[in-house]
Amino acid sequence: MIADIKKDAEHRMQKTIESLKDELRRLRTGRAHTGLLEHVTVEYYGSNVPLAQAATINVEDARTLTVSPWEKSMVPAVEKAILNSDLGLTPVSAGTVIRVPLPPMTEERRKDLVKVVRHEGENSRVALRNVRRDALGDVKDLLKEKLVTEDEERKAQEEIQKLTDRYVGQVDALLKEKEAEIMEF
Repeated sequence: MIADIKKDAEHRMQKTIESLKDELRRLRTGRAHTGLLEHVTVEYYGSNVPLAQAATINVEDARTLTVSPWEKSMVPAVEKAILNSDLGLTPVSAGTVIRVPLPPMTEERRKDLVKVVRHEGENSRVALRNVRRDALGDVKDLLKEKLVTEDEERKAQEEIQKLTDRYVGQVDALLKEKEAEIMEF
């Protein structure tokens, strides 16, 4: 029973880490990467779909992305979707290929992004603590129902805390790496 609780807690903590990685991948750094446009949606035959399902996204060089819509008629729609995204990018159309140059980031913009990264990190830490709280509550319920002894409960609490500390360490490492990437000139 305790093993199931720990396994569930670890699974939920892994999902939290994956979610944080996803959020951090979306944040713009100085370098071009295809993940930057993954959350942009474009209208494709009457429904909104992720850009990756309507076009090929490639990195041309360190500061330029190229987007090649699968159909020539989609070029204006893809351009409009990128322009209207929250990324502040201006696409340039060249026939069937759309180039998306990434302007250099100012020091102020970098500092703002670091604040966003830290906020995302804090949200992840809160989520991890919530998972820990739920797992500890489940262990306490087992104790109340006399399905485990107090020693087993204490041991489970320590193991769940160690698990939480390990995942919080992963969050801290991801944040440190992303902050360094953002502040890099």
